[in-house]
Amino acid sequence: MDLGIKGKHAIVCASSRGLGRACAQALAEAGVNLVINGLDEQRLIAVAKDIEESTGVKVIPVAADVSTEAGQQALLAACPEPDILVNNNAGPPLKDFRQLNKEAMVEGLNMNMLTPISLIQRVLDPMAQKGFGRIVNITSMTVKMPVAGLDLSSGARAGLTAFLAGIARTVADKNVTINNILPGYFATDRLEGVFNAGMARTGHDRDTVAAELAGKIPAHRFGVPDEFGNTCAFLCSQYAGYITGQNILLDGGLNPSAF
Repeated sequence: MDLGIKGKHAIVCASSRGLGRACAQALAEAGVNLVINGLDEQRLIAVAKDIEESTGVKVIPVAADVSTEAGQQALLAACPEPDILVNNNAGPPLKDFRQLNKEAMVEGLNMNMLTPISLIQRVLDPMAQKGFGRIVNITSMTVKMPVAGLDLSSGARAGLTAFLAGIARTVADKNVTINNILPGYFATDRLEGVFNAGMARTGHDRDTVAAELAGKIPAHRFGVPDEFGNTCAFLCSQYAGYITGQNILLDGGLNPSAF
């Protein structure tokens, strides 16, 4: 399917690995030129080269911490008026809320709520003026299905969701959409942290912990990053202009809600 976005320009935050990398790859396969981002410069350069060689699009690597003002400025210097913005960032580690001090809470809010809002503030009006814009925020299934120990991540991402819900409706008539994708358990590096926590809690080996977790998912497997990336690309396509302000849950059926 031709997604109708060939030649567009996208910023994909935290895209040197995992779900962000999958989103970047899927957009590149649709013909979108990219600015990709990560902290490890050498890894980022290698990813940029790989995407360019496999798709033929232009890929600019920007090694920076997107949570900082300098990092955001660097991304926007590389692509001042993106057609597509994919917000993504690492989240706070698993921790009992009693152990969170104010500094940790402020950092978590900055990473998963304030940073994406800041980038959206800068790109939204130019998108509206051009009559095309797609903003996708990678949040988490914990927005709908809280997990104890990820309370800070859940709260920050839920705050982002609520903050943008009204804003999304103000630009829908300009062909600008704002949506969120809520991943469940995907086979990425981040899932290893979940396994490690499970091993520490139960004393079981990795394979046992992984099998027990997969068994709780109705699909009986973990998500494949390509599945996530292609969902992101569709939300950025010409066909998704009537989808806005939505939370797309990709969790293999784990959340037992009807809505």
